[in-house]
Amino acid sequence: MRCELPRVDRSRHRASFPPIHSLKLILILNITAIAWAPAAKAQVSSFEKAEGEISGTVLLETEKRPASQVIVSLKSRVAGMFRSVLTDLEGQFRVQRLPPGTYEIAVEEVGYEAVQATAQLDGPSSKVVMYLRSKSGAIRQSDYTVSVRELKIPGRARNELQKGLERLTKNDPAGSLSHFTKATQAFPGYFEAYYHIGMAEMKLGHNEEATKAFQMAIDLSGGRYAWAEFEFGYLLCQEGKPGEAEKMIRRGLEVEDAAPEGHVILANALMQLNRPDEAERSAQEALLRNPNFADAYLVLSNVAAGKRDYRVDLQDLDAYLKLRPNGPASERVRQVREAVLKILAKSHPQD
Repeated sequence: MRCELPRVDRSRHRASFPPIHSLKLILILNITAIAWAPAAKAQVSSFEKAEGEISGTVLLETEKRPASQVIVSLKSRVAGMFRSVLTDLEGQFRVQRLPPGTYEIAVEEVGYEAVQATAQLDGPSSKVVMYLRSKSGAIRQSDYTVSVRELKIPGRARNELQKGLERLTKNDPAGSLSHFTKATQAFPGYFEAYYHIGMAEMKLGHNEEATKAFQMAIDLSGGRYAWAEFEFGYLLCQEGKPGEAEKMIRRGLEVEDAAPEGHVILANALMQLNRPDEAERSAQEALLRNPNFADAYLVLSNVAAGKRDYRVDLQDLDAYLKLRPNGPASERVRQVREAVLKILAKSHPQD
């Protein structure tokens, strides 16, 4: 079964809306990568009208010292916005020109459990403090090892990575590539920069180049950068290789089991392998880690449609739309919902 996986925030993938009888095929899956991955699309028009600021500090829980140069991702479902920044050497970050609303903040770092927080921006500013906890079984980064790597990364490389992230949030993947490339030239071991090169190439539709970049990130990190493995798995799904994708994604989950994104991408591969019960469990694992992870409900909807359990299908579609009422995929989901209602009306006219 060939993969049909238009991403929620990747508008380059277009698929025609199928007839009702093939309804169960249309929701394999609109993934938001890493909805909290640093390549997600931002709406610049919202920034132009914004005035607020969210800032904070990220600390390592055990040592209570700053977590520098880690990626902080901030999103608002209502505004349809996404921003990513790097913490400075003091572990601090700041995101400006934001409209009022509720924001979800996520921090990911190799060897640490993913952490999430919520910030309510009702006035000019809001502040948060977040703590990273070491993961057992993953790379445990002591003071020494963290300091050594930080010292090895030149300031120029960090600056170029930050500039690249800024271009991505402005939906300029082509413009971001030169900055990410300069970051790798300044620090050849910068696996995070190679990961973002892959994300930018994928947004441009250059899947072969994206695959090479993700593989480089995996190799340079010693297989400990789960996000690269997740995205590599996604591309394998697109190429119709769900078996290979499953192996790749599961390797990533061994490192970053707390990431709901990985469990949802795995669910995609399992659906293509015609293992809906396992896909359902994987989607539920994603919701255990983040109950508001909207894309998990698309998997569950697809599973329910395959079982012709259209009432449950409708509930899952409604759950998605409640979480993502204005997302890029929401209009398609509403069309699917209308088709499901027609099926239910024919099956249960008394209702």
